[in-house]
Amino acid sequence: MATAPTQQPMLTVEQARVVLSEVIQAFSIPENAARMEEARESACNDMGKMLQLVLPVATQIQQEVIKAYGFNNEGEGVLKFARLVKMYESQDPEIAAMSVKLKSLLLPPMSAPPIGGGVTAS
Repeated sequence: MATAPTQQPMLTVEQARVVLSEVIQAFSIPENAARMEEARESACNDMGKMLQLVLPVATQIQQEVIKAYGFNNEGEGVLKFARLVKMYESQDPEIAAMSVKLKSLLLPPMSAPPIGGGVTAS
């Protein structure tokens, strides 16, 4: 039995702010903070391991929040939510600031490359 494709929920800027705020708050819940810390420690700042260990935990935490707003409970729902946030970032400074905060929760602080490292920003 084939299922119909899920419709992407459309949130207003105000709703997106609320959901994004709840997602950020979810990372500070002690149980979730402990899960993220454990995953980060296991990854040892290795970017490949971060993708394998930290990203799935972060995705689960986000899914727990956004499923209440109509996003599917698969990784696809998190991607759709991220696209929606990205779309509103340029329109709303509060969403842009919260998006930066969320990214800082997901990604480890990266050390600056050595000066003259040959990597150019694109």
